[in-house]
Amino acid sequence: MITRIISGTIGIALAAYVIQEGGTIFSIAAAILAVLAWFEFTRAFSHRGGNPTLLSGLLGIGGMLYGAYLGQLDMILLALMASAVLALLTSVILRGDVSVPDVCISVAGIVYIGLPFAHLIMLRDLSGAAYVTPIETFDLGTVMVWIMFIGTWASDSFAYFAGRSFGSHRLAPAISPNKTIEGFLGGLIGTIAALVGLGYVLSMPLTQMAGLGAAIAVLGTFGDLVESLMKRHVGIKDSGAIIPGHGGIWDRFDSVLFTAPLVYYYTIYFVLR
Repeated sequence: MITRIISGTIGIALAAYVIQEGGTIFSIAAAILAVLAWFEFTRAFSHRGGNPTLLSGLLGIGGMLYGAYLGQLDMILLALMASAVLALLTSVILRGDVSVPDVCISVAGIVYIGLPFAHLIMLRDLSGAAYVTPIETFDLGTVMVWIMFIGTWASDSFAYFAGRSFGSHRLAPAISPNKTIEGFLGGLIGTIAALVGLGYVLSMPLTQMAGLGAAIAVLGTFGDLVESLMKRHVGIKDSGAIIPGHGGIWDRFDSVLFTAPLVYYYTIYFVLR
């Protein structure tokens, strides 16, 4: 537990620095996390005898993140399509055979990991109204990234404590036996409360923030279940051990893979209109 707390504290401090700096530093940090998550993803599926195309994923994810850094959506789509073709060519040319499962897993993994991290970079780069808080004045991108992370962390934390205290009805026993309906409801209520509180401090519409909090709780839980489903399929408990007490990068960002695009499009269609 002490190791978990220490590593978590260090992680939050690093995240605060990177989020506040934004720009190139934020994009590099996102790229490192995405690459590590891709390595964990391919290694996980290798446990079942699969062989996802590592190179196509690195090039595809790298291209999508670079496109996000430049703000060029066409480059993101081009990188995605090129990596899908490369995955197929790699299977044919280098292996002499077409493994449909490996190609499908590779392309799905590139979309699953690459697009959300690209949205995370684009979210941080959004510009708009400044938000004044008792601590500091933040630009739009910084505020929305913090809202996304705080909402996701709140969902995980409230769900964990509510599940431990009141959980008795399984939410998805075939996928994640430890998750309960009571835990999910606790995470839902806690996330709504957290975002309404942030909305009050930032003078944002409280009704919209409550709706965003509910959506983050739902998609965050879904992201957790998606990763649990894949890990159960390949027969592993954690995706890695790079973060002491927390597992791998994929373990820590499974919910963010779904909440980052959500908050990006919320910002585009509700905040900036």
